[in-house]
Amino acid sequence: MFFDTQVQELKYKALKEVARLAWQDGLAKGLLGASARIVPGPQPTMRCCIYKERAIMDERLRLAMGGSDDNPNVIEVINIACDECPVAGIRVTESCRGCIAHRCMNTCPKHAITVVNHRAHIDQSKCIECGRCVGVCPYSAIVKSSRPCENACKVGAIHMGENKKATIDNDKCIACGACVYQCPFGAIADKSYILDCIRLIRESEGNVRYPVFAIVAPSISSQFQGVTVEQVAAGLKALGFFSVVEVALGADMVAWKEAAELAEKKFLTSSCCPAFVQYIRKNFPDMAQHISHNLSPMAEIARHIKHSHPTAKVVFIGPCTAKKAERQLETVCELIDCVITFEELQALFDSRGIDLPALEGEPLNNASYFGRVFARSGGLAVAVEEALKEQGVPPEQFQLSAVSCNGISECKAALLRAGKNMLPNNFIEGMACENGCIGGAGCITHGPKSKADVDRYGHQAAEKTIRDAIGILRI
Repeated sequence: MFFDTQVQELKYKALKEVARLAWQDGLAKGLLGASARIVPGPQPTMRCCIYKERAIMDERLRLAMGGSDDNPNVIEVINIACDECPVAGIRVTESCRGCIAHRCMNTCPKHAITVVNHRAHIDQSKCIECGRCVGVCPYSAIVKSSRPCENACKVGAIHMGENKKATIDNDKCIACGACVYQCPFGAIADKSYILDCIRLIRESEGNVRYPVFAIVAPSISSQFQGVTVEQVAAGLKALGFFSVVEVALGADMVAWKEAAELAEKKFLTSSCCPAFVQYIRKNFPDMAQHISHNLSPMAEIARHIKHSHPTAKVVFIGPCTAKKAERQLETVCELIDCVITFEELQALFDSRGIDLPALEGEPLNNASYFGRVFARSGGLAVAVEEALKEQGVPPEQFQLSAVSCNGISECKAALLRAGKNMLPNNFIEGMACENGCIGGAGCITHGPKSKADVDRYGHQAAEKTIRDAIGILRI
């Protein structure tokens, strides 16, 4: 199995089946029995009955085809799949010793705690889940639990609806996809646009009507275990793409421009992670003025491709669900024609029977080390520092002092300090996902990934400086 969990495998099976049917013009008829082919039965393996398993698979197939047009969010809840996890809250465990200090009772601002028969008791109708009692109990006998999806969402966009199903507040959601991977029942998923990708390839008529470019995120180095990045590039050509270009080259372009903007303005927050940018706009609107005016690496390289090839279609492939939301922005929608994740790319390869290990690799060497290390937390700061040096910005004019935020919690802390003029740094590199893009929700595997592996891939780049990389721009 390629994936970490059975949830990912079920999602993959839906994606692969939809792609297989689409290549064969068989969606209209083939979908009728698709869920039964994927979940043959006769005995259920995960749910109460085989019929519920197939009904949930039908919903996965719907999301694989683009999901609901009525919901603008790229993240959706599959209601029938939601297990209605027990209501989260604060409770007293068996560890309570009935001590006479009563710190839990004394600290409660709503007087929700009483001691009954030498044991603390919480009145849930009064409890506001502030957590003060959790912190003061000397026996750690009071615990606060939350649903996995709610716990994963660091922006408070998920709550329990009236029907006890998970509900996403689109006004708060930043489409980071943390909930997608963390839901143990796979009840939250990102919409897929693989049908758009297949359509672009097929309607190009072998890249005669227009060329279709695949632009791949630098985090590709941490995916597709057992094959080289060059073999993945060859697989993309076998799928029907005209050319494969590294988004790392766009990262080089962004680092160069962002360094110049930073030296001029003296303080910036990065613009590369779309989830981080949306987090600022929705939660720290006063800080939005400090977001770099540069496009993301994805949009930057796409703009260059479309300038060089006006009829080109561009498909971004990466680990990020938020890129699907970024593609909807007015400033980006004309540059990017489709966004798919590494999970979806694996399904596309397998829907065409492409055996990556058997392929001879295609060269993929048009970016620098500094563009490639954008894939991990801290990589952008390293690249901006290099760009300042290559641009000859004297230290007396400007010196970089970056804070690299690994995940939304660290982003929040830095933005709070910056908003109060208490942050000593002049550049906030924000990454919504843990470890950076290599920890994205659309990754094939989500286990610990080594920054050293990303750096190793970076050192394989033919271009050793940012200036060298952006100086050639051979596409």
